[in-house]
Amino acid sequence: MTAETVPAARPLESAAARVAVIGGGITGLSAAHHLLEIAPESQVTVFEATGRTGGVFGTERIGEYLIETGADSFITNKPYALDLCRRLGLEDHLIPTDATYRRSLILHNGRPVPTPDGFNLMVPARIGPILTTPLLSPLGKLRLGLEYFLPRRSANGDESLASFARRRLGQQTLDRIVQPMVGGIYTSDPEKLSLAATLPRFLNMEREHGSLIRAALKQRRAQRGKPDAESNASGARYGLFASLMNGMSELLDALTDRLAQQNALRINSAVVSLEPAHEANRSGYSVGLADGTTQHFDAVILALPAYRAADLIDGWNRELAEALRDIEYASSAIMVSGHRLEDIRHPLDAFGLVIPHLEQRQILAVSFLSRKFPGRAPEGHVILRTFIGGALQPELLEQSDDDLVPMVLDELRDILGVQGQPDFVRVARWHRKMPQYHVGHLDRVRRIEALADRSPGLFVAGNAYHGVGLPDCIHSGEQAAVRVSEAVAASPTSTPNNS
Repeated sequence: MTAETVPAARPLESAAARVAVIGGGITGLSAAHHLLEIAPESQVTVFEATGRTGGVFGTERIGEYLIETGADSFITNKPYALDLCRRLGLEDHLIPTDATYRRSLILHNGRPVPTPDGFNLMVPARIGPILTTPLLSPLGKLRLGLEYFLPRRSANGDESLASFARRRLGQQTLDRIVQPMVGGIYTSDPEKLSLAATLPRFLNMEREHGSLIRAALKQRRAQRGKPDAESNASGARYGLFASLMNGMSELLDALTDRLAQQNALRINSAVVSLEPAHEANRSGYSVGLADGTTQHFDAVILALPAYRAADLIDGWNRELAEALRDIEYASSAIMVSGHRLEDIRHPLDAFGLVIPHLEQRQILAVSFLSRKFPGRAPEGHVILRTFIGGALQPELLEQSDDDLVPMVLDELRDILGVQGQPDFVRVARWHRKMPQYHVGHLDRVRRIEALADRSPGLFVAGNAYHGVGLPDCIHSGEQAAVRVSEAVAASPTSTPNNS
């Protein structure tokens, strides 16, 4: 554990300090776990409304298949997930992506085409692959090459991803490469997506070097002669991703078990009300549960989607509730299916396929899970994870599973040549789970945090604020735990339990 990955904090001054964490997703579990690490005598209770923890986690064994209906990996250049795995004793269970298939595909005129080698979301680090890719026309390639000579933007305000990519790389590169690759991460409308809140490194490249291409070439020259597994990778930086040997739920299960051992976890315990304490001699919050009981806590961490946190505080902090509701959410679904390789015409020689919106298909992307991580499927078989919906196609999620499954199978047949009946199909629907970081998001979050500061002992955490990835969620929860410990340490007393 380092000061960089887990901020230091003063210890709680009172063993009687009671903290409620509302929400048993990865953020809430991480917050509770870290609070018990830095203040082991604190009394922490996680309230989860459903019968399981973990939010969008979902590892499942189906015969010899090991599937994921939620997150299938996490990025390692942000240290928070790696660090948590080490602290939970899971370091020996971490596995990297398989270098054999470390590239991505983009659908172009109905045909999967390799992403140009070295093209990292918005930066072409190599000239040759751009010159030969069929994804861009000669004029599109010329416009992309002009990026090297364009002046940097003089304005300092936030800018949408589409505006930035169009300005620097041209409309064709935006439509055919950038939109599908970034859309596969955020399921967002690029015309609304804030670049500063999602991919600030590209803004910094423009500010510091004047050109994305110039910055990438300088970085490539600096790396010359050094081992660089990512130099020829296309798409996302797949070499930076990791998973766990027995699936992502290993992390979830380890956290859940640790908290259950400390009697810090209550499942099937929906919180229906949250009120500041009204008694003159008491601070903190009263937490009302669906079973009719009420408990008192010195501090509360709202590890919930922003709109659900807003519902709990609307009656007494309308301004904060309205600010939280300003963060919009998108819904999506994942269809996970198992297939015999001999039933698929395409060689699936990549980690997955992303689909530009201009292709007018009914799926967003397809991830080849068992190509990314060996051992997920039996020999001669493959797992496909097909993504549907998102901000640009929300109407597709109105269909029932009985309609959705054949629609997806038709798309897989047309695009990848998938024939026959799959060994299994699982559909996971994630309703309003992906926050949309629209232009102005950073200012929006600053306002939310400033308003929350006016309610002592109340903290918000989750993927709605400073990042949607698993490491971001873990870091958000752990930072909330540190802020709680500092706040309680600064208070003169903590209050007793008064259920």
